[in-house]
Amino acid sequence: MNPTSSPALPGSSLNARRRLRELDRLADGQADSVVDVLVVGLGATGAGAALDAATRGLTVAAIDAHDLAFGTSRWSSKLIHGGLRYLASGQLDVAHESAVERGILMERTAPHLVRAQPFVLPLTPLVSRGQAALARAGFLAGDMLRVGARTSRSTLPQPRTLSAVETRHLAPALRPTGLRGGLLSWDGKLSDDARLVTAIARTAAAYGARILTRTRALELHRDGALVRDETTGQELRIRARTVINAAGVWAGGLVDDVRLRPSRGTHLVLRSEDLGRLSAGLHIPIPGETNRFVLVLPQGDGRVYVGLTDEPVDGDIPDVPEVPETDIGFLLDVLGSALDVTVQRADVVGAFAGLRPLLDTRDAAGRTADISRKHAVLTSPSGVVTVVGGKLTTYRRMAQDAVDAAVAAGGLTAGPCRTASVPLVGAARPQTLAGLDVPARLVYRYGSEAPAVQALGLEDPALAKPVVPGHPVTGAELVWAVRHEGALDTSDLLDRRTRIGLVPEDRSTAEGAALDALARTAQVE
Repeated sequence: MNPTSSPALPGSSLNARRRLRELDRLADGQADSVVDVLVVGLGATGAGAALDAATRGLTVAAIDAHDLAFGTSRWSSKLIHGGLRYLASGQLDVAHESAVERGILMERTAPHLVRAQPFVLPLTPLVSRGQAALARAGFLAGDMLRVGARTSRSTLPQPRTLSAVETRHLAPALRPTGLRGGLLSWDGKLSDDARLVTAIARTAAAYGARILTRTRALELHRDGALVRDETTGQELRIRARTVINAAGVWAGGLVDDVRLRPSRGTHLVLRSEDLGRLSAGLHIPIPGETNRFVLVLPQGDGRVYVGLTDEPVDGDIPDVPEVPETDIGFLLDVLGSALDVTVQRADVVGAFAGLRPLLDTRDAAGRTADISRKHAVLTSPSGVVTVVGGKLTTYRRMAQDAVDAAVAAGGLTAGPCRTASVPLVGAARPQTLAGLDVPARLVYRYGSEAPAVQALGLEDPALAKPVVPGHPVTGAELVWAVRHEGALDTSDLLDRRTRIGLVPEDRSTAEGAALDALARTAQVE
């Protein structure tokens, strides 16, 4: 393979061959096969715990029954929040923590994946002057959170008031009748939440962590777990000195006395042309609510996400949550309250829902929207550490607290947490990223590895072509995902390493290219 198409961080490549080799090593029963920390779950928090532990000098294995970012971590709004919502509800500690973690991602660990995103709150006739004043005060308070977190003004610009002309310039689809202007604010936006998890997991691998997808935990114990290799059906024991349960909404099924109240957040997927040119995201107030909004989020790939809802979920937890028609109707109704264009049910080309793993506190009553997003770290009588609650933005701090607890529970000797200053795979200084002679879209997804991804297309022009008309993902990106990002099948490629699969029609079109990428890599190996 051409050296120009190799990862920027040595040892970070994840692939089928490495997975098999490392799983065999853990199963061989030798003394050195015992790891210090076994992490169960490879969403953002689990991958973050693997990275945290590995960078402290601990030996680590991290497993997931499915794939990287299979659960909640791929169903977010793709936003890295500064904590404004939590400030408004009086959760000052959560708000400050969110602002600090946002700054770490944007300025230190993942500046290639997280950028500043402008948002417009349109002052329509449905927004009273009192509500507008309250929102304006909230945005100014949010800016003070930025100051308290020591995030640079150059990273996140100052909020301000917009005229009606400026508001419609940023969002021409807004209804002009009665529009008084808008409020402009800024927050962090991910290129892709699943890509963030992939980068965390690969960085952990570079520090020696064994990242094992398709490895299901059947039983957890103080000294390890009984697991099953889902590709072969073989069962084996992974021995560990301590165990972290980071299985998200499935955490309660692995450890007794962990009770969760999952909350469903639904997003719609629209074609960009349906909403016209959007230079900013939108906060559209939900009628009758003082601090809840529907978000309109342009993705830069010909798609726009519209979300989100916050509804409690009862019963068994599905692998992939379904989107109820009531959620779709609700989001379309709120969208219609502010737009001059009509978006109908037939215009919804895709939809997705994620389940937030909120801790069930016995004194919490009413809506899941009212439950604190503060995370919790619980150590069971058997010594298994479980981390629940929280949100994507604060995954690093959640992981830090979980590893602290695991070190204490297992009596391990470990260094201090380092992840606030450890750059993820692809991270580089902004001026370095800006100087790369590759398309900006690739830089936003791959950072300093973008030239290596592009090189695959230069080596084989067939890989330089988009795999779906109107969508920018190329065959080179699929091949890169198989060789270096741990993708094992077409679902990994289309539903997580890229997000082509959010639109069923596009997924069907790209299926052949995904199979081709898998076949090409098998031939190389």
